Amino acid sequence: MSADMQREFANREALIAYLAQQFPQAAAAADEVPPVPGGRRAAEARLKQITPGKAYSASRNYLNGAVSRLSPYLRHGVLSLAEVRDAALEQAADPAEVEKFINELAWRDYWQRVYRAMGDGIWEDVEAYKTGYAAAEYAADLPEDVAAGRTGLACMDAFSRDLRETGYLHNHARMWLAAYLIHWRRVRWQAGARWFLTHLLDGDPASNNLSWQWVGSTFSSKPYYFNREALEKFTDGRYCRACPLYRTQRCPFEGSYEALAERLFPYAEVAAEAAPPPRKKR
Repeated sequence: MSADMQREFANREALIAYLAQQFPQAAAAADEVPPVPGGRRAAEARLKQITPGKAYSASRNYLNGAVSRLSPYLRHGVLSLAEVRDAALEQAADPAEVEKFINELAWRDYWQRVYRAMGDGIWEDVEAYKTGYAAAEYAADLPEDVAAGRTGLACMDAFSRDLRETGYLHNHARMWLAAYLIHWRRVRWQAGARWFLTHLLDGDPASNNLSWQWVGSTFSSKPYYFNREALEKFTDGRYCRACPLYRTQRCPFEGSYEALAERLFPYAEVAAEAAPPPRKKR
């Protein structure tokens, strides 16, 4: 890579070609180019569009909710957390109106502080899994069907495709995809964390790895998982309606949380008290 990189280009296509030449390993790993524009001007325009008050609080968990989409600019230092916080407060007659939005900025700051304290330790399990399974019982590599979006699950395949093509996933989609990979496919969270960092425009090791550990239960008191009812609610059913497994009642996410816990974590209570009993190889 040249020490003095070119900064002026005739068009976006020329910029993309130049970056592929300068970073051949990255280009070989993923040839999709997300459509999100970079730079301070784009960041400021996006900042002016945020709705951090009631609209954000009421809809942020929905995939079509009023989220800010500022994370790539925060990740790469184009915007600061303080700058976004101040912009949110300027919109509010009462600071309480934007409290939830500012709380999410605080979480980003928290992850960074943990990262500063732990360093590369964020790539290691902070604690043991609370799932009833030992780390050695999880696969080390990302399954090819998940990476390529060919699992046959309309939701997971769409999330995989969006990750690769847009460099962005709504936070709920990230949690669902992480939970599917760790708990349904029994893959180590590190494999998923590396996959996300390969594609996410806003991916940084701090919030990425520690969030994966939170889902997996190595940085939380219990595993995070979900059921079809929750996914359908927060996606307005758009994936379920298109999924052949839903129509044939073979959706792996179907059932109550209690029923899913029995299927996914049958040894969790045993592991909390003593070593789990021997099990047949699957």
